[in-house]
Amino acid sequence: MPWGLARVIGGLVFSTGLALVVLTGAELFTSSTLTLTARASGRITWTQLLVNWVVVYLANFLGALTIVALVFLGGTWESADGGWGAVVLTTALHKVHHTFLEAFVLGVLCNLMVCLAVWAAYSGRTTTDKILAVTMPIALFVASGFEHSVANMFMIPLAILVKDNAGADFWSGAGLAQADFADLTWSAFYVDNLLPVTLGNIVGGGVMIGVLYWTIFHFLPSRKKERAGALG
Repeated sequence: MPWGLARVIGGLVFSTGLALVVLTGAELFTSSTLTLTARASGRITWTQLLVNWVVVYLANFLGALTIVALVFLGGTWESADGGWGAVVLTTALHKVHHTFLEAFVLGVLCNLMVCLAVWAAYSGRTTTDKILAVTMPIALFVASGFEHSVANMFMIPLAILVKDNAGADFWSGAGLAQADFADLTWSAFYVDNLLPVTLGNIVGGGVMIGVLYWTIFHFLPSRKKERAGALG
């Protein structure tokens, strides 16, 4: 399958995750960065905002690691003669090879799309509306290779488990060498990916979408009143 087509299909499938978050009222750290709008409005304190972020972030991490364990123990990564696991390994290796700046910027770009998708979903009145609203922005960020901290909480730990525990049959079937993935370590995951991507997600979603939209809509009514008064 052509690379671009595979990325787009992968992005469309990936959008199922955010659709489920929006439809079920679940909490996702990347979209929770939008609570900066509530802080800007004075509806919550900095302490409340930070507590929310920490709790959601840790809960998302725990949820991701739970799915990692289930997928690993279920042997899903061995599907297609190891092809499934090979995709996980190569994708994760690419993620930890970004420079700090690259990972940060890719995190910014990712959460621009995620938070725009969530913002757009509020305009929907039906389940179909909301699903359609989130699908294309999410497909766009995945197809473009942007970085999502919570998705990486799943992808990279799973790759590390596969790298450390897969047998010789997996490596020969997948056509890979274990030594080529030596850079997949927990320290690389935390320092080279999760930290810069998380910071980028906060800036992209919380600041560039949440705070800027809040600024626009906060001052727009007063500007309209000023213009109306001048015309009057």
